[in-house]
Amino acid sequence: MAKVLDFFKDSYVEITEKVTWPTWSQLQSSAVIVLVASLLIALVVFVMDKASSVGLEFLYGIAS
Repeated sequence: MAKVLDFFKDSYVEITEKVTWPTWSQLQSSAVIVLVASLLIALVVFVMDKASSVGLEFLYGIAS
C-alpha cells in the first residue's frame, strides 16, 4: 500500500513542479495547426477517393 501512495505523491509532484504546461496562446496556436492539418488531410483523402471513383467508373465503362 505504501508503494501506491508513493506513486500518487510522486505523480502529483511531477505534474505540479516538473511538467511545463503550454500557455493559452500556445494552446490556441497548436489547435489551429491541428485543425488546418486535419482539413488538408481530409481534402487529400477526398480528392483521392473521387479520383479513384472516376477512374474505376471509366474502366468499368470500357469493360461493359
